[in-house]
Amino acid sequence: MFQNKTFRKAWKSFWEPVLELQIMQWIVAVLMAIPVWFVYFTSIKKVTNIEVFREYRRKPAIFVFWHGRTMMLSPIICFGGMRAYAVASRHKDGRMMAKLQMLFGLRAIYGSSSKGGVSVLREGLRVLARGGHAICMSPDGPGGPSLRFHDGALYFAKMSGAPIIPVCYSAKRAWIQNRWDKYLVALPFNKIVCNVGMPQFVPKNASEKDFEKIRADLERFMVEQMRELDQECGIPSPEQDLTATEFKRNLRNAKKQKSKK
Repeated sequence: MFQNKTFRKAWKSFWEPVLELQIMQWIVAVLMAIPVWFVYFTSIKKVTNIEVFREYRRKPAIFVFWHGRTMMLSPIICFGGMRAYAVASRHKDGRMMAKLQMLFGLRAIYGSSSKGGVSVLREGLRVLARGGHAICMSPDGPGGPSLRFHDGALYFAKMSGAPIIPVCYSAKRAWIQNRWDKYLVALPFNKIVCNVGMPQFVPKNASEKDFEKIRADLERFMVEQMRELDQECGIPSPEQDLTATEFKRNLRNAKKQKSKK
């Protein structure tokens, strides 16, 4: 047991500085993009309400999707001709994911709801004000609680006048990762279904009560949107209210309990 911990610690101390290097992040991003494209080209795709996507793909809009449902949206929006910026975490994992998104044509705005939130809002509003580009973001990222709609997208919509458009995908054949967001990895030779929701505007004069109602309605719609797609594909939907911190703590506790037996 002690040897395993020592090995993991040494392995982590070696790889963490390596993954901080820009060149390594690009290499990993390319290696991640290849299987995504392979899944895309070997799968049947069905996108419902695609006319909304086509209308707003090159207009100021805020496209939102759950943190665990991003993989196949990247090639779908790339082939759809979307011009957009994606909100990415400042953490090295977030920067690596931002490079992956760049390979699909998305530019990055770095920050999150917990760190860099003000700078993200300022830069995002500039993007929307210039016109011609949308913003893509996960309202429950980067660390949860899962399937809970944070306020960031609502502030973008209220201050810019751009609509919020919820998007989700599911797949017949999928590997659901054991993470807080239950990240869905679509497998090759698949059937992928995607749904684009109707635009939701947030009035500039919206009261606190109106603001909360819109947030709750969007959250409810996005959960139902995901569950309907998962039901069509015959896979289980993730739970709400899981956080990255709590999930890691539960894993550690489970390992400790297992080692005691």
